[in-house]
Amino acid sequence: MLESIIKEEIMTHLGSSRKISPSQHGFMKGRSRLTNLLECFEDVTMKMDKGEPVDVVYLDFQKAFDKVPHRRLGGKIRAHCIGGRVLTWIENWLADRKQRVVINGSLSEWQAVTSGELQSSVLGPQLFTIYINDLDKGIKRNIKQFADDTKLGGSVKCQKNVMRMQGDLDRLSEWANVWQMQFNVDKCEVIHFGGKNRKADYYLNGVKLGKGEVQRDLGVLVHQSMKASMQVQQAVKRANGMLAFITRGIEYRSKEILLQLHRALVRPNLEYCVQFWSPNLRKDILAIEGVQRRFTRLIPGMAGLSYVERLERLGLYTLEFRRIRGDLIETYKIIKGLDTLEAGSTFPLMGESRTRGHSLIRGRPFRTEMQKNFFTQRVVDMWNALPQKAVEAKSLDAFKGELDRALRDSRVKGYGERAGTEY
Repeated sequence: MLESIIKEEIMTHLGSSRKISPSQHGFMKGRSRLTNLLECFEDVTMKMDKGEPVDVVYLDFQKAFDKVPHRRLGGKIRAHCIGGRVLTWIENWLADRKQRVVINGSLSEWQAVTSGELQSSVLGPQLFTIYINDLDKGIKRNIKQFADDTKLGGSVKCQKNVMRMQGDLDRLSEWANVWQMQFNVDKCEVIHFGGKNRKADYYLNGVKLGKGEVQRDLGVLVHQSMKASMQVQQAVKRANGMLAFITRGIEYRSKEILLQLHRALVRPNLEYCVQFWSPNLRKDILAIEGVQRRFTRLIPGMAGLSYVERLERLGLYTLEFRRIRGDLIETYKIIKGLDTLEAGSTFPLMGESRTRGHSLIRGRPFRTEMQKNFFTQRVVDMWNALPQKAVEAKSLDAFKGELDRALRDSRVKGYGERAGTEY
């Protein structure tokens, strides 16, 4: 509890003083894995839409949380204007700790712990964020971080761009050497986006980085084509696995119990960061919807009913409808500052509409289906069609209520149907 209190005070201080780099999305209010992905790939997809090749380098630290030197961490904390009793408490909290290894009942000698964040601690992740906060200092390319997950990307339409990318990698390597945070070069990898990509070689600490077509980025599979099919397959596989577990392990299958299990264990696999990878191909949409279709058949009393009728009786929406609703909720959070993205990664505002009565958001010009279906483009028409009362809601809960009423009563094609299409 004391750790939580100190953590909240530190994060309030860092937020109000804007001490944390905007490239860092981990453990910060209004920032998340989703904001990291949206911010990074808004830039990637815009450049690809213009025909520019893009390279993204995924970097991996060696045992990052175990390598932070306590003395150097103290210096970083002071540099963030945290001192006095709070700093003394943190130093005492880290000091005089020991550890040993137990193998088959045999014990090693106790060894002093002089580096690393404490495992399972509340405060540890925030201290690590402070320690690597200046990682992006002097970096020219687009860099995004979530705790120890770092990616560096940018346009590589000419050799000069490639050299700048390599220069940034050299600066990151130098930072790691100075601050005793080594990269695991064998796990660092490059993805080349765009058909005209020259697929340049990059080096870290003199070692050539590997290349791949797909990378697991904060739990989401990102393919060099920017298509969502691989992520859809992964999500469906996990959700079906959990559905099979419920089928085998739950003997008393009442409606109430199964619905709770579906919401807690099955559906999250299909909706994790889905605003980033939301599918647009019909086969992918049907594959995701098929999981919920199978689930509804498990519930007693549903035999002989269509999927739409089962959803109506269970009070559920199609997953496609939930994705549309989730898109609009995330749009509200970004516009109102509840989720924060860097300037240029959000929606430019237009003037007030004479017909809608509220400010509109404006999409960017696009040429490809990829950019058309990216989050910041696909939400524009739906958001602009919302009534003024919803857009100007004073809180997130109030917006959700107004949004549900608007969707329920809407006549705008593409959303507003309670059960959606008959799958």
